[in-house]
Amino acid sequence: MLTRRTISSFVAACGLALVLCASGAAQAQEFVYRDGSTRAPTVEEYLKQAGAGAKFVAHGKLTIDGKRVNCGKRPTVINPNFDSWGGAFPGFLILNTKKIAGLSTQVKLYVYSHECGHQFIGANELKADLFAIRRGVKWGWLDAHGIEEICTFISQLKGDAVHPPGPKRCKLMRNRFRELTEGSGQRADSAPPSGAQMLGPPH
Repeated sequence: MLTRRTISSFVAACGLALVLCASGAAQAQEFVYRDGSTRAPTVEEYLKQAGAGAKFVAHGKLTIDGKRVNCGKRPTVINPNFDSWGGAFPGFLILNTKKIAGLSTQVKLYVYSHECGHQFIGANELKADLFAIRRGVKWGWLDAHGIEEICTFISQLKGDAVHPPGPKRCKLMRNRFRELTEGSGQRADSAPPSGAQMLGPPH
């Protein structure tokens, strides 16, 4: 079983690796080796400690709700026992299939793309959010309904030393979505359908 502590460095930060504690606060997670070392693990080292439930998915082979995704040549580890929806270490991503199962396709793709963003822009959570929004618009999987689903999901998070409060993240992502879609014919300011799924972290 992995041991994790709250920290603020990229080596340990997992972009959406947020856990709702009893107080409701979100915490980033740290990978700590059994020998006490806290250096970034290789994917092989992570798989070894993650246990039998973890699965390696080579780059270009991962699909999310039938949509093929990639993060350059970086693989993904599917870990149903991971503390949160997704995470990132240099060189690979982590997805918790149990936690993302109840999310809409666009929110799942946002989670994956946010973690991918950390591979290119480092530890900054807001920049990783904006990376995900740019990718969603460019690749055609993010629309006005989706940005509202993402905001519903993220706005419930209070934030911590690493992660800004969810409402702040939502506002920045909405603004970036509007900037990217102005003049494209896509209505950036449209409200989600009345039957939109209410998304958020499990309690």
